[in-house]
Amino acid sequence: MAAITCARTLVQAGHRVTVFEKSHTVGGRMATRNSPFGTFDTGAQYFTVRDPRFVEAMQTTPNVCKRWSANTVQVLDEHGRVAAAGLAAREPHWVAVPGMSTLVRRWAQPLVASQSLELQTQVTAIERDSLNKAQWQLRTLGTADSSHVYGGFDAVVLAVPAEQAQALLKDTPKAAALLKKTSGVTVSPCWTLMLAFPQAMQPGMSAIGPQWNAARSTHHRIAWLTRESSKPGRGAVERWTVQASAEWSKEHLHDDPKRVEAKLTKAFAEVTGIRAEASHTDSKRWLYAKTDQPLGKSHLWDAKAGLGLCGDWCLGHRVENAFVSGLELALAIV
Repeated sequence: MAAITCARTLVQAGHRVTVFEKSHTVGGRMATRNSPFGTFDTGAQYFTVRDPRFVEAMQTTPNVCKRWSANTVQVLDEHGRVAAAGLAAREPHWVAVPGMSTLVRRWAQPLVASQSLELQTQVTAIERDSLNKAQWQLRTLGTADSSHVYGGFDAVVLAVPAEQAQALLKDTPKAAALLKKTSGVTVSPCWTLMLAFPQAMQPGMSAIGPQWNAARSTHHRIAWLTRESSKPGRGAVERWTVQASAEWSKEHLHDDPKRVEAKLTKAFAEVTGIRAEASHTDSKRWLYAKTDQPLGKSHLWDAKAGLGLCGDWCLGHRVENAFVSGLELALAIV
């Protein structure tokens, strides 16, 4: 979200931009994973909109964002009992359709059309350009361990977690000042569990699980649960996304995924009462998920060096934080 927002704003201002993405698609934690039974939003579950600039940006891709009637959000105690209800009514919840990744992918289309998006390309070093010391060059790794050097950049923007930015910039000339400012940022990890129960749709089978569709949980293992099929445009198969608490994710950060899935599935049953065996189980580990201590400003930009940093971690952990960070860095560059 931060990277594509920044890039498309710079393009609209007349700059030539190239985006390097180490994954096979754009989206970051606006992520959607496919399965034989439907999709799962493995990262951001929804977003709220408070900044009018975000409203204006959403309107450039009509029909992509839909309101999710998540007024059934509950807070649960550690034994799975409902402690409070109706928390989602405070402000509208939005999702992208048919998956959370759709919004970022749609915004990235002009970059794809102009061949300005390099997928499956991981930047490993940022150096002064060998042909022009006033510019930057990037060393990269691609598929099948292929390597390449891209040069001729007047500026480099890092829209990655603070810890990854620190690793990339530690040997980069003129980056010391930026690095020092990120030293206080901390971000927690998150294990995400995905479960599908297609048997719930069989004739004569009554609906399984609780009456609510989403919950904030105080269970020591689980922080959030969502019935994916309750979101607009997601398909009817009973599917749940479960996000572990930050504390539990830290404790089990390097556990085998199957062990994590077993432990979170047990906790899921305790919270929801769903004890049927899932037909599909999967997991995703996010090393950098929720900002604990943000930077405290929307971005960092060193105009003299031509280096900038943006991401949700600058302001918090909301989707809109990422949008504002990318937008305001682009405006600072312009």
